[in-house]
Amino acid sequence: MKGPLFYAKILLFGEYGIIKDSKGLAIPFNAYRGVLKTDSNLSGNHKVSNQNLERFYKHLSFLKTDLVSFNLKELKKDIDNGMYFDSSIPQGYGVGSSGALVASIYDKYAADKITVLENLTRDKLLKLKEVFSLMESFFHGKSSGLDPLNSYLSLPILINSKTNIEPAGIPSQKQGKGAVFLLDSEQIGETEPMVNIFMNKMKNEGFRKMISEEFATTTDACIEDFLGGNVKSLFGNVKSLSKIVLKNFKPMIPDAFHKVWENGIISNDYYLKLCGSGGGGYILGFTEDYEKAQISLKNYKLELVYRF
Repeated sequence: MKGPLFYAKILLFGEYGIIKDSKGLAIPFNAYRGVLKTDSNLSGNHKVSNQNLERFYKHLSFLKTDLVSFNLKELKKDIDNGMYFDSSIPQGYGVGSSGALVASIYDKYAADKITVLENLTRDKLLKLKEVFSLMESFFHGKSSGLDPLNSYLSLPILINSKTNIEPAGIPSQKQGKGAVFLLDSEQIGETEPMVNIFMNKMKNEGFRKMISEEFATTTDACIEDFLGGNVKSLFGNVKSLSKIVLKNFKPMIPDAFHKVWENGIISNDYYLKLCGSGGGGYILGFTEDYEKAQISLKNYKLELVYRF
């Protein structure tokens, strides 16, 4: 048995902001993917994955919702027969490893599932997002449902607000000098503690004001520029966003990268921002000259995402 492939995702803009209803833009990242497979002789990571699926199955069987029902008998049978999720998506890196797993289980075991081929109205997208949020809460405690949605649809998604999401057309890549890239922090990030830090900060009026006035406004401007192909304006706004994040989200940036982050802003060789909840994993980089950024960051592992 081998199911369809589900891809990683990158939230280009909107980390933390989308929790508080500002805009976000997520794109599929096809360099990493996962697929359900079965092996009667499990060992190592495959065995661990199978045990995780067993726990996930219990989570799904206790879900109290009218939004979705699953063929739990078939799921249990497949898990007992050695089903596991074979994935190249790094865990704890902010690129949606649990999202791809959730999407694959929904695709195979949801009764009356909403398929990618039908007309995806706003109501259907919101229903999918809600279902995925319930499913993925098993992994993160609280989930927006966006990662699985992105992986399931394999389309760029524009989040206008919690109740307004739509597939987005992003400009096709150019063979220019500019790029979006991933910088590997070489440490695992945990979503839940980072989100808890954010929620605690939100109790502070000054922080809340900064989120709604500076952070959300700059994020929205970045998304508008990116979708409109306004590259010059985009880099100005990304630089502002990078400064805001460095000043206000320090706990989410691994200590070893505070200086690296600052150097990008000072030199203009690159600008960094969080990729997902931060705390480790990947950091997202934007540069007008990828070769220059590679030289500046020669001690780090970079991975190309998109070219301008």
